[in-house]
Order: sequence, then C-alpha cells, then structure tokens
Amino acid sequence: MDLKEAMAINLRRIRHEKNLTQEELAALADISMRYVGAIERGKVSASVTVLGRIADALSVDPCDLLRRRSS
Repeated sequence: MDLKEAMAINLRRIRHEKNLTQEELAALADISMRYVGAIERGKVSASVTVLGRIADALSVDPCDLLRRRSS
C-alpha cells in the first residue's frame, strides 16, 4: 500500500469517527470539498501543507493520516 492509499483510507476512517462530512472537513481545513473527496478516493496526493491542515482540522497527528496498516 502506498502512502496515497494509506492516507485515503485513514482520512475516510478518521473523518467518519469524528462524524464529519466531507463538506464540514473541507470548511475546517479551508480546502475544497472536491479536493477532500479526491484525496479520500486516492486520486490525488495531498501536499504537506494540506496534510497539516487536514490533521489540524481532525485534531490528529499528521502521522496518523499516513500510517500504513500492518499486513
């Protein structure tokens, strides 16, 4: 699993755990809802700046978004 896929999975899981919609997360992170959706689908890679904004919006460490699951 590459980091883009790991971030997609972790972002979706954490967002759901926090009971946030993509729209709410986008507003909190000051990015577009379409961009959030594209990241969650693994279609785009987030820059480190966006990674930080999303982590702040979710109140998690940025590493939590990139952590790969053990096999």
